[in-house]
Amino acid sequence: DYPQEVRKLSPEGVDIFLDCLCGEDANKGISLLKPMGKYILYGSSSIVTGETKSFFSFAKSWWQVDKISPIKLYDENKTIAGFQLRHLLHKQGQHQYVKEIMNKLIKLYSDGKIRPCIDSAWAFEDVGEAMQKMQDRKNIGKIILDPTLEPKPKPVSPARIHTTSQCSEDKENTEDQQ
Repeated sequence: DYPQEVRKLSPEGVDIFLDCLCGEDANKGISLLKPMGKYILYGSSSIVTGETKSFFSFAKSWWQVDKISPIKLYDENKTIAGFQLRHLLHKQGQHQYVKEIMNKLIKLYSDGKIRPCIDSAWAFEDVGEAMQKMQDRKNIGKIILDPTLEPKPKPVSPARIHTTSQCSEDKENTEDQQ
């Protein structure tokens, strides 16, 4: 259980807990915060299970997150925040703000101050496999689509082997249909 491991490393708690899962672990993350700590929700990947989105998983996650008490947060001097890029851009019209932040991130990357952890790179044609790897949670780090990469060779189905009698039958059936 990760809360025990975090407590071994930081017995007094953590300043920031970044949550990309949402759901049942929200309260665990909040419990790990120091006073004045911040819990930041930036994703909800636990809502997606298997190959399809599960309404039950969504409802369960929503219900569990909804159980966080504002009075308890107030009493423990903790903060919850959320970040949803799609809403920020499309519903809240913050295009310029996002552009400024992206420019700052690009500069930090160019200066070598941040280095993303890259799990794997894929050709555009292999996007389905890349997405499946991510959905199956088999990646550690970013999955990159690289237009310069060649697609993975697809397995070739073995040719069907016909015996002489089968070939004769196929030929006769073709002639009969004409």
